[in-house]
This record gives sequence, C-alpha cells and structure tokens, in this order.
Amino acid sequence: MSIPLWSLLLGFLLIIMVMAGTLLSRLLLSSAMVYLCVGYSLGPGGLGVITFDPIRHADGLERAAEVAVLISLFNVGLKMGAVPLYDRRWMLPLRLALTSMTVTVGLITAIGVWGLGLSVGAAVLLGGILAPTDPVLASGVQTESEKHPDRLRFSLSGEGGLNDGTAFPFVMLGLGLLGLHDLGAGGWRWWLVDLLWATAGGLLIGAVMGALIGRLVVRLRTRHHLAVGLDEFLSLGLMAMAYGVAQLCLASAFLAVFAAGLALQRVREQPQPGTASLSPESGVKGHAYRELATHSHHASATMANAVLGFNEQLEKLAELAMVLLVGALLPSVVTWPALWWFIALLFIVLRSLAVAAGTLGESMPMQQRAMICWFGIRGIGSIFYLMFAIRQGVSTPLAEQLIALTLMTVAVSIVVHGVSVLPMMKWYERHES
Repeated sequence: MSIPLWSLLLGFLLIIMVMAGTLLSRLLLSSAMVYLCVGYSLGPGGLGVITFDPIRHADGLERAAEVAVLISLFNVGLKMGAVPLYDRRWMLPLRLALTSMTVTVGLITAIGVWGLGLSVGAAVLLGGILAPTDPVLASGVQTESEKHPDRLRFSLSGEGGLNDGTAFPFVMLGLGLLGLHDLGAGGWRWWLVDLLWATAGGLLIGAVMGALIGRLVVRLRTRHHLAVGLDEFLSLGLMAMAYGVAQLCLASAFLAVFAAGLALQRVREQPQPGTASLSPESGVKGHAYRELATHSHHASATMANAVLGFNEQLEKLAELAMVLLVGALLPSVVTWPALWWFIALLFIVLRSLAVAAGTLGESMPMQQRAMICWFGIRGIGSIFYLMFAIRQGVSTPLAEQLIALTLMTVAVSIVVHGVSVLPMMKWYERHES
C-alpha cells in the first residue's frame, strides 16, 4: 500500500477514535479491542495490507514492542512518583512484582512441562514471557499522579511497572537452559549478572539519572531562566539516556526507565530565600507556563506535569501501533486444543494462586483481592520477550509454539479484560465510596 493510502488510513483511524471514544465506553469496549479488530482486518486474515512474519521480522517487532513498553514504564513511574518511597502502599506492588511473578513463572513452567510437553528450558522461557503483567494495555486501571492514590490502581500499576523488568532474569534462565545463553559455571553469571545486577543496577541507574537531570533542569530554570520549554525533549531524552546507560552496563533497561520516571516526579522544589508560592489558596491556575516553570516554588511540579502530559499521549500512540501489529499477526497462529485450556488456566487459576502467594498475610478487602487476581493483563511486554527469544535463536518448532501461546494469550487478554475493566472498576469505585 502506498504512503498516501497509509496516511489516509492512519488519519481516519485516529479521528474515528477521537469521535467514538465516549461511545466505546458506553458499549463496554476498549480502544485496544478496536485496534485489534482493525489490525486483524488489515493483516493476512483480511485485506493483506500488513503482512509481517513473526519469525522473519522478529528484530523489527522486538524494537517496536520495546519502545512501547519503555514509554509506558516511564509514564507509570511518573504517576507513582508522587507517593513517598517509605509509604506502606509500596509493599503490595513489590510483593506482586517479585513473589507473584516468581510463583507465576514456576506454575507456568510446571504446566508447560507436564501439560504442554515442553522441555524444562522451553517451559521456563514461556513462564518468563507470559508472567509479566502489562502497563501499556492497563490504562483502565492505572493510578493517577497523587500522594494518596487508590490502593488497587496503585498496586496494579506498580506491578506492571516493575515486573516487565523482573521477568528478564527468567527469560535469560530459559534461554540458558536451552543452550542459547551463558549461565556461567553453576549458574553464577545468571545469579550475579542477569538477576541481582540487572535488577538492582537498573533501578539504581534510572533513579540516579532521573534525579540528577531533574534537579539540573529545575536549577537552570529557577536560578538562570534557562532550559525552559521543550519538555517533550526532556521526556524522550531522559528515557533514551536511562535506556542506553542500562544497556551498556548490562542492567535492566525496563527498570531503569521506570525508576527514571519515578525519580523525576520526586524531584523537590528549590525555593529561593525571600520568595513565596503563587496563589497558595487557589493553586496555580491562571499563571502562564513560563512563570510557573521558572518559579522556585513550582518549577519541579510544572516540569513533571508537562512531561507526564506528553508521555500519556505518546503512550496512546504506542498502544495503537502495537495492538494493530498484534491483530495483524494473529492469522500466523496455528492453534491446537491445549492452547485454549492453558489460557483459561493462566487467567483464572494460575493468576489467582500467584496473587494469593504474593499477598499472603496482607490485609485487604475481598473485592480488592479479587480485582487484583482478575486484572493480570498480558500484553506488549510479552510480545517483546517473545521476539527477543526468537531473535536469540530458538528452534523454529519451539518458536511457533511460543508465538501461538503468546499472541493468543495477549489477544484474549485484550478482549476479556477490555470488556470487563469498565463495569468492574465502576462497581469497585461505587463499593469504595
């Protein structure tokens, strides 16, 4: 298809989504469900406009998914950064991202070996691919940038923000067991580099870079009236730098970008002596951007809000692009009976068991626990790890199995979670109020 026709199609889709956004919410449809259907109709199963092969084009698909996940992780970090790190709210997302993640990988590994006939290495790899929940497609349950957010939204956002990074060691372990990655004698390299350093190093690199760059920009704006504006470049630049440094240092780039967003949001104001906050009673409404951006009492908040606003729009574009690709790739899936019971088992049983293990001893209402069990949304992070594994050289038969399991899991998640998110969240909010 020619570039003008592509431009026409894309423009038409974007305008339709703007005009039909309210109608979709009334029909209990998510935008991702529409993108999925459009992508399928444009793929080999329909018009044949998008014809990607998940094995031959794994490199390009991996890069596209990686960019989408990075954008969303930075966005989640910005939203969660308003909550102090010593706040007890952080305990639940940490337990979900670490304990529940590990339990999920273990359960999928067991099912993969005993139920799907996979080798141990392939089953561990499948667990690493499918265990992380998704920040890109979880916009309906994402938290807001505030100091006292809803616990459910905060926990699901934190889980999605952290476990895309904490899944990395399990993916590398699976590849190592398949002979495609060096685990070191006795597994020392996996323990020290792929697990401990990748996790801790990624968080450290992102936190340091986000804090340093944020403080530098605020100081330049408040003391010298420099570096004002271009917050979009600040957002993209910080994500790119955190990603690049983490990759060069063999740390988790996903955790680095998440931590960078978290640290940027937490940059404190640098009030100058003898100055006062603008409109302390009515807030900062009515003041121009430049006045707020260079005011020592408001520069940090103005910077974080501008970056967050840009990144939220960027995240929507990334969601559009990736879900279209997922829909277009679905015709390449070869299904078999075990595929369907595995997906049902993953969403209903394995997720519930993993959440129960991760929240053991945690006091919370039953409806809150049930919501966390249900909204284990799978999405773009799984697509990234799938393409990463294919690019590392897994055998073609195994690649085809992983493609079918991953793409169908993501597609089913988009549909069932997309249909249920609005009514369930409305029910939850009514119950909480």
